[in-house]
Amino acid sequence: MREVLTELVDWWRAGDPVGVATVVRTWRSSPRPAGATMLVGPDGTAVGSVSGGCVEGAVYELAREVVESGQPVVQRYGVSDDDAFAVGLTCGGIIELLVEPVSRETYPELEAVARAIEAHDPVAVVSVVEGPPDRIGRRMVVWPSSSSGTLGSPRLDAAATDDARGLLAAGRTDTLHYGPDGERRGEGLTLFVASYAPPARMLVFGAIDFAASVARIGGFLGYRVTVCDARPVFATAKRFPGADEVVVDWPHRYLRQELDAGRVDDRTVVCVLTHDPKFDVPVLQVALAERFAYIGAMGSRRTHDDRMARLREAGVTEKELARLSSPIGLDLGARTPEETAVSIAAEIIAGRWGGGGARLTEMAGRIHHD
Repeated sequence: MREVLTELVDWWRAGDPVGVATVVRTWRSSPRPAGATMLVGPDGTAVGSVSGGCVEGAVYELAREVVESGQPVVQRYGVSDDDAFAVGLTCGGIIELLVEPVSRETYPELEAVARAIEAHDPVAVVSVVEGPPDRIGRRMVVWPSSSSGTLGSPRLDAAATDDARGLLAAGRTDTLHYGPDGERRGEGLTLFVASYAPPARMLVFGAIDFAASVARIGGFLGYRVTVCDARPVFATAKRFPGADEVVVDWPHRYLRQELDAGRVDDRTVVCVLTHDPKFDVPVLQVALAERFAYIGAMGSRRTHDDRMARLREAGVTEKELARLSSPIGLDLGARTPEETAVSIAAEIIAGRWGGGGARLTEMAGRIHHD
């Protein structure tokens, strides 16, 4: 949605209906994740992608039909026509789309949702994607302390609001299943929750050349990147154009402040690149006591052994030390700062999705992990 938001809001403000197709469920090697969106504008312009090109032609025609009829539909696209799906996905996966007409009348909250997304304020959009025909496409918008719209009953609205806030807090987009009136142990009703949470953060400690490359690739991956170092002569915005912010402070003190203020969470990744014990050990003590998505520290084998000994002396437990990626990154044979940044990014991605870092050509089975 972020990729197509500008065009969607412009058409919405002009009062023009738009066909919006959103991936709501995927199976196997789907080309795009849940939440991927494609628009078909009033002038026939197509914006965005739901399958990387495999089924866009069919989705384009369906979106135009939906705008004409005013009725949202759920459509599944799979491996081939022989599997009773509409068109083929060359990757062998399956995607399910909610295709709906969007206008000021059908989606009055869109402008408020757009403002929240642009301001990085958390908001979730909950849509019915499976259930009685008259409920398909019904929508609620859920903020941390308010909501708008209805899915058909107060009990269902209350259950969906509570569960959507849980997904929103975790930054997760997912489906929820209920009975017809919101019974959590029931069946027959499926909701798609699109969570628009603030970007996950990447904290890079150590204003060195490697940090500049890590900051750039962190931004490319969608993180909000902060570079922090206690040395003002090195920690300057000019040296780190890829960072969203550059902070002059002792790393452990800055991290503690961010934790206390609630500005980091379990999606945050921490990269300690100084390989200087007076900076590394205090900040890693703070970081390893928390449940961050990733904690890595740069250094040679000798630096690593010395760092581990100092952390143990400081009282860090073996369980906490097991969460530390040190030396940082995957074995790619990297030498330059840019190559090293790729190896660090690869380890972060592998940790997020459960990848092992092996060559795909030497493996069998599914490419994408759950």
